[in-house]
Amino acid sequence: MSDRNETPVKYAYKGANLISFGLSIKLLFTGYLTTIAAGYLMALIQILFTHGMADGKFGLSMDDIVYSYYGDRSGSVLESKLNGSMKYNAPEQERFKIIQWVRDGGDEAVYNKEIKPIVEQFCTGCHGANAGSLPDFTKFENLKKLTESNEGATFQSLTRLSHIHLFGISFIFMFVGIIFSFSTGVPCKYKYPAIVMPYLFLLIDIASWWLTKLNPHFALLVLFAGAGLGVSFAFMWTVSMYQMWVLGGILKQSDRRNAILRE
Repeated sequence: MSDRNETPVKYAYKGANLISFGLSIKLLFTGYLTTIAAGYLMALIQILFTHGMADGKFGLSMDDIVYSYYGDRSGSVLESKLNGSMKYNAPEQERFKIIQWVRDGGDEAVYNKEIKPIVEQFCTGCHGANAGSLPDFTKFENLKKLTESNEGATFQSLTRLSHIHLFGISFIFMFVGIIFSFSTGVPCKYKYPAIVMPYLFLLIDIASWWLTKLNPHFALLVLFAGAGLGVSFAFMWTVSMYQMWVLGGILKQSDRRNAILRE
């Protein structure tokens, strides 16, 4: 059988780029990028409602990061939560009673008489026997542990979060990076760093949690790494969508460049 009709490797992938891909590939890539963008937005909102409320005020600040990882060691964990992310889950008067009980030493007799009804009414709906990762407030000893000094995230929780983020986010950026790799016309001085930087910022981000746990002065590094991840994601996402649907869609441009093999 003759091999004369076979396409030479040099020309086999001509036009393999985001502008020239068929509609099915563009829809596949767009569906993934759109879903990931929505997930990224939900993650930012979740940060605002958790870490962003650590100081009792809405919006992410340096104090929020310090309180989340290093802790507010002038008070207890329970008090910090009641003045922070759990601030709006109970009326102010009831929150003050619990805080005052903590400051008075967290006596069990006083708890059973005055505090337990408040906890059962406003807390155990989420912090119950089936709370999962949340502490079970139906048991006094679990609540009592939170009356101790607030030292922020535990090393156990940091280990759990670190391995989840390292595996999960690296996979996300691998697929975003693969899609972005099919872009053409992006100068190498921007394209190569855009692909590599998310992994560097991810490692810095994880390391900054541990460093802030040890020293609050590293809190700025958390903001820096998070911003770097966001910028990298936004750049690759925007370029990819623009080339698929504006250059290759609305403007109907053709592009015979090869984004897989360098010519």
